[in-house]
Amino acid sequence: MLTRRGTTAREAALDMLLRVEREGAYSNIELNRTLRSAGLSRTDTGLATELVYGTIQRRLTLDYWLARFVARGLDKLQPWVLTLLRMSLYQLVYLDRVPPHAAVGEAVKIAKKRGHPGVVSLVNGVLRSLAGCRDELTLPDDPDPARRLSLKHSFPEWMAARWIESYGEETADKIMAALNERPKTSIRVNRLRGGRRSVLERLKAEGYDAKLSLITQAGIVIRRGGNLAGTDGYRDGEWTVQDEAAMLVAEACDPEPGMRVLDCCAAPGGKSTHLAELMGDVGVVLANDIHPHKERLIVEQAQRLGLTSVRTSVCDAAELPRRVGAESMDIVLLDAPCSGFGVIRRKPEIRWTKKPEDIDEIAAVQHRLLAAASALVKPGGLLVYSTCTFEPRENEEQIAKFLASHSEFAPDCVWPQSILDGFLAAGIPEPSPETGSVTLLPHMAGTDGFFIARLRKRW
Repeated sequence: MLTRRGTTAREAALDMLLRVEREGAYSNIELNRTLRSAGLSRTDTGLATELVYGTIQRRLTLDYWLARFVARGLDKLQPWVLTLLRMSLYQLVYLDRVPPHAAVGEAVKIAKKRGHPGVVSLVNGVLRSLAGCRDELTLPDDPDPARRLSLKHSFPEWMAARWIESYGEETADKIMAALNERPKTSIRVNRLRGGRRSVLERLKAEGYDAKLSLITQAGIVIRRGGNLAGTDGYRDGEWTVQDEAAMLVAEACDPEPGMRVLDCCAAPGGKSTHLAELMGDVGVVLANDIHPHKERLIVEQAQRLGLTSVRTSVCDAAELPRRVGAESMDIVLLDAPCSGFGVIRRKPEIRWTKKPEDIDEIAAVQHRLLAAASALVKPGGLLVYSTCTFEPRENEEQIAKFLASHSEFAPDCVWPQSILDGFLAAGIPEPSPETGSVTLLPHMAGTDGFFIARLRKRW
């Protein structure tokens, strides 16, 4: 189907996929940017989104099958031709609602627009052959677990091997399967603008399939509906779109009205504004970020939510002790830069752009930031460290290393009871006594993968 601007859903998806691969664009940002201007219907928007995420997710597996049908090798194909074949094979294998003739026919139309007759013949021949033997597209039962899971779930072999080593084969299998699922939508209700149950009833009355979150006191999970960031409730500051695991970070801080709280790496402001909401907008939340252009994102979030307690600053978090004063904060949150493995559902290209050495590099940055953040905590105060990854090198090992060199801090396992109750209901293990931390793996409760540690500074 053509849009009013003359671009089909598949053409829009192909262009987005090429920008992600060639220019390193983030899939979620590219989708938002392109879909706003493409003029696609709601149905075609859904198809384009599915094709972009799915083709990136399943690239390794798709290439394994394609290689059997492209005699001259995939590396000899023009990038757009290979991407078109991947996207079309994804439809043939993973989208039951797309008839095979439609997937093949639409690919051939695109090939005619963009390529010479030889390309058209290749695309037509390869896809027709694949469509005729879809039931025979199987994967080898490789005796090596890393190779088997890598191909099964379409992850780099080094990632599969790393997660098997950290969590065992069975759990690694579940992690990778979960990271290929469609991400849930959840919202954080602004307690200063209304109650969670009243918002839930309103959403249901408007046709959303919604339920209360089990694991966070502010969350509502939307199982079916539209874009919650495009609603009056969002614009009026009644809620913020945020993953449940991310909501837990501010709740783990457990701030009280009147406190001085610092969010070291705050942009775009989701956790800073949540802290202010939990404090009843009484006190100070200093939201810092290293990027000047992101300061406005934090300010806009606070204004939309009607919060006046959020202040902003721009600097490297390592400079904060000099700028705001040592031991000046009741609570310091370091939501550290990380590998991002926990959000691969939302940014599937992470699996192809990250390398093993990136983890060591980012761990060094985290170690530096932790040391700086710890200097800002008052005696008796709380340091909360979080990442959106489940990589032990960046999490448990990072905290163990910090505690070994900072005897003035100790793990704090006395988490808010509301969080512990939610963990019990969702089957999530309680905080570790060694690190005061919790790791939320992606398959546990359908959230992003997250790590949160509470560390208390001794008097």
